Amino acid sequence: MTAASPPEILRAPLVVEFPFTRSLGPVQSAFLTGLREGVVLGVTTADGKVMVPPVEYDPVTAEEIRDLVEVAATGTVTTWAWNGSPRPNQPLATPFAWVLVRLDGADTAILHALDAPGPEAVATGMRVRVRWAAERTGAITDIACFEPAGDGEPGTQATPHSGEFADAVTGIVAEARLDYSYSPGRAQTAYIAGLSEQKTIGERCPSCHKVYVPPRGACPTCGVATTDRVEVGPAGTVTTYCIVNIKAKNLDIEVPYVYAHIALDGAGLALHGRIGGIPYDQVRMGLRVEPVWTEGGRYPDHYRPTGEPDADYDVYKELI
Repeated sequence: MTAASPPEILRAPLVVEFPFTRSLGPVQSAFLTGLREGVVLGVTTADGKVMVPPVEYDPVTAEEIRDLVEVAATGTVTTWAWNGSPRPNQPLATPFAWVLVRLDGADTAILHALDAPGPEAVATGMRVRVRWAAERTGAITDIACFEPAGDGEPGTQATPHSGEFADAVTGIVAEARLDYSYSPGRAQTAYIAGLSEQKTIGERCPSCHKVYVPPRGACPTCGVATTDRVEVGPAGTVTTYCIVNIKAKNLDIEVPYVYAHIALDGAGLALHGRIGGIPYDQVRMGLRVEPVWTEGGRYPDHYRPTGEPDADYDVYKELI
């Protein structure tokens, strides 16, 4: 008999993204509004240093600071790194240098992109200036990038600024996004393949004999590889649970509902799943449940009571 070939290792592109919304205090509001108006503001600390970008609390004394100053739009590169393959949504679509620039009048450096034809055109100590975006909205992207400024002398020192502007920016929305390629590896590939057949496959540690579901390919306690595959469940026991009262966006489940940790029979730890087929206020620790699959589903839609007597606490107490 020929042994079955192991499943092909899965791999898929994934995107994690969400809009991060935050309100701005008086310092950050003045800084971003200033960028919209073509003005770069910093803040003076207790020891007289000018920080750009500004912070709201002194990094040495932790006291609140509000003394805003205007610095020049020219500065000096303090260090740099060449980016030959820009990623989507970076400041420039063509190769550029990431630079730390100490603007004239500032004591700290600001990170941004430098538009340069190649790494040979970039050097520590070179003079640069801000290239403003054509349309400015009150964001760090109002500085489109830096560009070479030639061999000029440093500009004027910082001058006090009230930080007052008409129609000040009071909040921002930052679109956070991460693109990556994910591979679940050998162990989880087998687990996912099992789910396609409505089976739950774990792996047993050859040392402590604990069965991990989902498997990770190694025992986190003993540090040895897990290769002995074990089918667990399908029934299991609710070890602990929570009642969800806030409806999640794009989730077509009416609240309240119950999300629980479920120790499948034969498993050495609990996995999580939604409990259905029973009023939410009747779910309890020790409740015996079984999976409910929908047609074409890649994993159980929810778990429902089996009708068996509740499990004794001593049976599952180590899995809570």
